[in-house]
Amino acid sequence: MKFSNRRIRRAVCALSAALSLGALSACVTNEEQGHPEGWEKVQPAPVAEIEAMVPKDIKERGVLSAGTNPPFAPFEFRDSSHTIIGVEMDLMEAIASTMGLKFQPKEQDFSLILPSISSGSVDVGASGFTDTEERRQNYDFVDFLYAGVQWGQQAGDNISRENPCGLSIAVQRTTVSETDDVRPLSDKCVSEGKEPIEVLSYDTSDAAATALVLGRADAFSADSPVLAWAVTRAEGKIEATGEIFDAAPYGFAVPKGSPLGPAVAAALQHLIETGEYQRILSQWGIHDGLVDSALINEVPIKK
Repeated sequence: MKFSNRRIRRAVCALSAALSLGALSACVTNEEQGHPEGWEKVQPAPVAEIEAMVPKDIKERGVLSAGTNPPFAPFEFRDSSHTIIGVEMDLMEAIASTMGLKFQPKEQDFSLILPSISSGSVDVGASGFTDTEERRQNYDFVDFLYAGVQWGQQAGDNISRENPCGLSIAVQRTTVSETDDVRPLSDKCVSEGKEPIEVLSYDTSDAAATALVLGRADAFSADSPVLAWAVTRAEGKIEATGEIFDAAPYGFAVPKGSPLGPAVAAALQHLIETGEYQRILSQWGIHDGLVDSALINEVPIKK
C-alpha cells in the first residue's frame, strides 16, 4: 500500500502522540483544557424587576439548576480539576445572577435532561439544545445563538463538501453532523456509483476533532462553534473549510408555558443590552450567530 507524504506526516504525529505526553498535548485539541486565555468571570448584579419574575419555588430555593451533558466544547466540558465550564455555563451563571440566584449545573445523560425538566429534577436544560418544532411541543426554548454545520480540514488541505466521496470524515455520534450531513452525503455517493464516505463516529466532539488533528480523518463535521473551538485549540493544525450551512437556534430548555421562560429571557435580554452577553461569547471565540434580542421559540420577547 502506498502512502502520500501527507499521510506519513500524519502517522508520525499519531505515533508521537502515543509515545509521549508532550507530543499528545501538541496534537489534541481540547482535552483537559481550562478557560480560554484572558477569560474573566461575568457576574452581573441582580435586577429587581427580573427577580420578581422568578417562580416562587425557585426563588425560595435560591438556586437555578441546569441539566447538562459534557463534553461538548465550548458549550460545556470539564476542565483539569473536573469543574464543568463552558460558554453555556457562563451564560447560565450570568442569567442566574441577574435573577438573584446561584447557578448549579447537574451532569446528566443527554437523553435524560428534557425528562428531568418535566419531572422537576432540574429547572433548565443547558446542553447545546437545538430549538426544534418537535421539541417545542413539550418545552419552550430561550434562544441565545444561531449555529450551523461546518467542516474542518488539516491546515493547507483542499477538502470540499462538494466532493466528499471516498473521504473519511469524523463526527460526534448521533449529532446532526452524522445523521443529517455526512451519512446522507455518503448515501448519495453510493447512489451515484461513487466510493462511500468512511464515517468515523466518536462519543464526543473532542475525540472527533482529535481524529482530524492526528490524521485519522480527512475532515471533521461539527456545529460551527464546536469547530471554531477545536481550531483555536489545535495550534494551527486544522482550519475551517467551506461555508456554514443549516443554521438553527440553540436554546435553553424550560417547561412548556412556565413563567421561568420569560424570566430567563428577560435576564438574557438584560445581558444583551449591557453588552455582557456579547462579552461572554467573545471570550469563547464565538462572534457569529449572536442574537440581537432574547427569543422564546424564535419569537423576540416584548421589551
